[in-house]
Amino acid sequence: MSLNSIMPFNVNRNTPVVKRLLGFIKDQREENKKWCEKAVKSLEKKLKRTGGIDELDKAISTQNSNTKCVTIMRSLDGRLQIHLKKGLPHVIYCRLWRWPDLVSHHELKPVEHCEYAFHHKKEEVCVNPYHYTRVQTPDLPPIMVPVNTENLATSPPQNTPPASSVPNPVPENVNYITSLEPVHALPQETPSPGYMSEDSENQDNKMDTSQPPDPNSLTASPSPLVDVAPVFYTEPVSWCSVVYYEKNQHVGEVFHASQPCLTIDGFMDPSSAERFCLGIYSNASRDVSIEQTRRHIGKGVTLYYIAGEVFAQCRSDSSIFVQSQNCNRRFGWHPTTVCKIPPGCSLSVFNNQEFATQLSQTVSKGYKAVFELTSVCSIRMSFVKGWGADYQRQRVNTTPCWVEIQLNGPLQWLDRVLQQMGSPQGDTPGSRS
Repeated sequence: MSLNSIMPFNVNRNTPVVKRLLGFIKDQREENKKWCEKAVKSLEKKLKRTGGIDELDKAISTQNSNTKCVTIMRSLDGRLQIHLKKGLPHVIYCRLWRWPDLVSHHELKPVEHCEYAFHHKKEEVCVNPYHYTRVQTPDLPPIMVPVNTENLATSPPQNTPPASSVPNPVPENVNYITSLEPVHALPQETPSPGYMSEDSENQDNKMDTSQPPDPNSLTASPSPLVDVAPVFYTEPVSWCSVVYYEKNQHVGEVFHASQPCLTIDGFMDPSSAERFCLGIYSNASRDVSIEQTRRHIGKGVTLYYIAGEVFAQCRSDSSIFVQSQNCNRRFGWHPTTVCKIPPGCSLSVFNNQEFATQLSQTVSKGYKAVFELTSVCSIRMSFVKGWGADYQRQRVNTTPCWVEIQLNGPLQWLDRVLQQMGSPQGDTPGSRS
């Protein structure tokens, strides 16, 4: 048997440096050989003129981040096409030589001395895989909750922390692929009535923090007379549940997402772990506006759940419209603001750490205030058609096609906090409108 027959790649047709680089590829599966070889040879051609190929070889062979930037020209849409596949160049080569399971650019953070990191948006982009680090999930602090002694006999103990990794720095918040500002970015002191949803009246009441808390409600103020106990966050098997609506009618089954990358599209394939296909669902009461909208959903939206943060990327040729109280709070917008995400752009729509801070601050206001955070754990998203006072449609349930994304981790955490607080005497939790 010849040496070439057992080598993972056809080395005879490659230069010495390409042979070495192919040998460092992390994913050596047979089905990936051809594509990986094309990716490396394509990069070599781009770098030969500048001498960057030697610096790349040095960085990968020594696994050294203290190497120079290795740059290629940025394309118009920022992506690189290799053998019918398109992707962001730094993601492609980080996946090739460091992390085969890398899902999205949101997982990557550049080292401080990288001058041409992708997020700098310069004419050249650095593809040195050792100029990027992978964002890790930061630990969430436990919520210190007053103990309701009536529940101690029946409730399971909440003071056992889940297994967790060493805390990591807070990841840099990457909001947009391109240098676009949010379409409805508004000064904090002037919430616009143009983007109030059907919940605006209730949300206005939620924003009013000038009223003192109900004296009958439990508080978490440090006091020797009040016992408190920690309630820890635990990651569920299914990080979100997605419900599809056509106007005010629920259509199809609830989709439970277990993978960190989920695409919601308008195509006809049966849904899989990474795809929720809306095209397969029928509805006898579907009208013309719904039919027309469904034709334009196309590639829809991709949701990434990375390091405790949810990103929404519009993959459709038409915009998507998002209402997220967590996101709105971060930017100082009114809680019911609807944000338009144009095609090709992405936005961080939920952050677990921000929710943890809000939950911790709300405990002192009592059971009702904590219960109202249920709405923060859901994200509403419409396809093609927006809603609000500046649109013909005033309410999300009048848009032709929309989804509600329920975040299971925060909801379950909220539930455990409420169980430990216990319903105050005479306090009956109401349902969310």
